[in-house]
Amino acid sequence: MILLTFNIVDIEAEAKNGVQISNDDRLKITNDNTKAILRILDIHDTKATFFVEISIIEKLQNLIKAISGRGHEIAFYNKNSTLHEIEKLKKYIQECFGKQIRGIRQKEVKLPQENLKLLEFNYVSNIDNANILFPLKRLKRDTEISEEDGLSIIPESISPYSQLPYNDFVFQILPMKYYQNMVFETLKNDDFVLIYLNSWQFTDFKTYPFEIPFYRKFFSGKKMEDKLNALLTWINEKELATSRMKDYIF
Repeated sequence: MILLTFNIVDIEAEAKNGVQISNDDRLKITNDNTKAILRILDIHDTKATFFVEISIIEKLQNLIKAISGRGHEIAFYNKNSTLHEIEKLKKYIQECFGKQIRGIRQKEVKLPQENLKLLEFNYVSNIDNANILFPLKRLKRDTEISEEDGLSIIPESISPYSQLPYNDFVFQILPMKYYQNMVFETLKNDDFVLIYLNSWQFTDFKTYPFEIPFYRKFFSGKKMEDKLNALLTWINEKELATSRMKDYIF
């Protein structure tokens, strides 16, 4: 099973040469990038899970409606929100859209799992930082789903052969043919492959002059759209199964 997920987050990088990019502009970039992702998913009739960053979720209600209306799962991405803020927004979104928020994803800040369970989350999908040196590390960890404090803990996927993680950076830099082979071989060994991308990777950095590392510009913007399209085309050609996170776990 392929679990395709997207982190809907504003780009945090500063602008180059004193150019001003407002918070509204950043939000528009996130909105436009996510709509591009949705168009590609629509073409291939593929459902995914969208982890929306909690601090901007109230400002993206129309986008969330579009995501949910297409049958995708809405989950939370916690950057640095408090438990009180998470509880408040979880109730608000569930009341607005009539759908339970089951999952949460975290990176730098990781809240106690017992507290997340009290907020009625069902699963946690934490991720690591990904940078240019990360793929060079030899990673050893369990890639099976476990139960802790009443929550399903979904680990990041790692290729058992190359030892490369299936994070946003690896997807961006690897040739698609190699990435496809990696997915195919991993599915022979593991029950699932969890793939995640960030909405900001679909930004056209020629239009928006953000100060980001050179290696993060490679295959960004329209090239990221092309890579995602190529991956989904291959998945359908090979008749590989995909699933939203909540469906696979429950």
